[in-house]
Amino acid sequence: MINTSDTEIQNEIRNLTRKFVNIRIAPVVEKDEETETFRPEIISELGELGLTGIPISEAYQGGGMGYSEYIIAIEEIARVSAAYAVSVAVSGLPQIILSNFGTEEQKLKYIPPLATGKAIGAFSLSEASSGSDAASLKTSAVKSGDHYILNGTKLWTTQGDSAETIMVMARVGTGTGSKNISTFIVEKGTPGFTTGKREKKMGMNISHTMELVFDNVKVPINQIVGKEGDGIKISLNALNSGRVTIGACAVGIAKAALTVATDHAKLREQFGKPISSYQGVSFLLADMATQIDAAELLVRRAAQLKDGDKKYSTEAAMAKLFATDMAMKVTTDAVQVLGGSGYTREFPVERFMREAKVMQIVEGTNQIQRMIIGQSLTGIRTV
Repeated sequence: MINTSDTEIQNEIRNLTRKFVNIRIAPVVEKDEETETFRPEIISELGELGLTGIPISEAYQGGGMGYSEYIIAIEEIARVSAAYAVSVAVSGLPQIILSNFGTEEQKLKYIPPLATGKAIGAFSLSEASSGSDAASLKTSAVKSGDHYILNGTKLWTTQGDSAETIMVMARVGTGTGSKNISTFIVEKGTPGFTTGKREKKMGMNISHTMELVFDNVKVPINQIVGKEGDGIKISLNALNSGRVTIGACAVGIAKAALTVATDHAKLREQFGKPISSYQGVSFLLADMATQIDAAELLVRRAAQLKDGDKKYSTEAAMAKLFATDMAMKVTTDAVQVLGGSGYTREFPVERFMREAKVMQIVEGTNQIQRMIIGQSLTGIRTV
């Protein structure tokens, strides 16, 4: 059974996060989106409030709570800035990976700075020819004495230019397929590791999406995570948890869009009446609210299954699929409710619509989510 109401601690997290983002992010978000400005100090300040390591063990300076608490903070940040919500979620991926697969030495060195917001993390899997087909990646890692030598180029790495700790997937050996893909911790400033182009995107401009270049990068042998060949298993584990947080981001965006649309519909008059009095608008708002609630329940279910150490990959795929498709529809409908005003930058709904679109793509496209769900039903892998 899904717990549909917030606990006392969850209410505290919601209120704390909402207060922070309204004071700290809301006044600058529109300007920073236009100027493509990322403020790392915001992540640091969120860390000081205990919001960047919520599901991480207290032994590593985390909050010692679960994803049920984590998604509340993510949702509240996304209501004001999806970019910063994604930043927190992406910085959480190295923490989750190390918590599940890292050595004690790796955990003690890398998790506390990330969990407290003193450092920013990133996750680098995709390449020019390797997106949904992660096993086709070409970045290589050659063992040489007490190091691995990494060569290759990665794309679509969120906050790759500001992250101090990056989880990089690379291929050890000359084989193909997934069996020899491994996970490496690469630190910012390592010789030979540079950032390339920054993508010019339709939205989420606060969040920088980077090309990463590895030119004979020497990574100490103790910075491999797990064993050689564990890379795909580690990536899938991270992606499952990431799909829950992306679902929470989508819910946050949609809630913000609904609030703007509802407020506008109550104030905007046509033919002597507020437009909310017309069924065409009122029914649209009703559908938006219903879809948001349904998505939130799916996200909560996935989080609660994860917290209970139960299988949740299918439920995470469902949550991500439904919530992100919902956010795209709700934000589009919000623009429609505002009419011509919704298409201008005077109101934030056009930004919400642009932010919602990428949620259907990241952490596995929604076509991939349908493949996962379909295979869980039939036992047959589709292509």
